[in-house]
Amino acid sequence: MIFDATDKKLLEYLQADSKQTTKELSIKLNLSVTAVYERVKKLEREGYIEGYTVLVNKEKINKNFVVFCNVKLLQHSQEYVISFEREVKRLNEVLECYHISGDYDYLLKVLVSDMAAFREFMVKKLTNISHIGSTHSMFVINAVKHTTVISFS
Repeated sequence: MIFDATDKKLLEYLQADSKQTTKELSIKLNLSVTAVYERVKKLEREGYIEGYTVLVNKEKINKNFVVFCNVKLLQHSQEYVISFEREVKRLNEVLECYHISGDYDYLLKVLVSDMAAFREFMVKKLTNISHIGSTHSMFVINAVKHTTVISFS
């Protein structure tokens, strides 16, 4: 598949607003509606577009307390890694989990309603996962930049 400048522009428009119609996109790209439709289908088929989602306002649903939590495992055995990753995937409060290099093994992005809810999450859920040696949490004071858009420049 050839991935050209028009495909990049199309992805930029879709990232900004995925609810745009093919007609709206065709006007912006100076292409026919059919051409835009075919390009979108090609990008989906080839895996450039993995899916579509809705961004929910955290404040409206009373879940605007964001915590970044570092986790260190007791040891780096395959069993510990697989077990931890399986368990952390089950925690609804964890939005993102990354296996990282450095002093800690994992970085989690946790979303809850407030400090009390975070404490409950830590005590009743996260620290109940076996093989955790230590954790270190940082609370977000203010989001300076938050985007889901991947730039092509």
